[in-house]
Amino acid sequence: MANVYEVDAGEFIKRSAEKLKSAQLKKPAYIDFVKSGAGRERVPSDPDFWYARCASILRQVYLNGPIGISTLRTRYGNRKRHTVTRHHHYRAGGSLVKDAFDALETAGYVKKSGKGRIITPAGKSFADKVSNEIVKGA
Repeated sequence: MANVYEVDAGEFIKRSAEKLKSAQLKKPAYIDFVKSGAGRERVPSDPDFWYARCASILRQVYLNGPIGISTLRTRYGNRKRHTVTRHHHYRAGGSLVKDAFDALETAGYVKKSGKGRIITPAGKSFADKVSNEIVKGA
């Protein structure tokens, strides 16, 4: 039985995003119109960006839980280019991460604990099933 540690991260995120989309994960109305952080120049071009970000957050909670919004904002941030001065790190948008947590909590995959969000048994089962499909398909 495979788990998230044994599969490629990109493949896991792609497959689980497809499953989250078919599971009717609630997508906020503003997602198609906002940047993912202050360090970005444009809105994401991928129409399924929301589901990919939710799948990535689910993976991060599985691997590093308990984990909070601030840590994920730093992890999904980027360097912003300046014309004269050096690059500076900008954190990702917090409402996007919080809304992803809320959607995953509503689906029953993540729950709050004292030090951040942790994965539930249903979320662990979901991630392990996706990992098994990847291993069997390879």
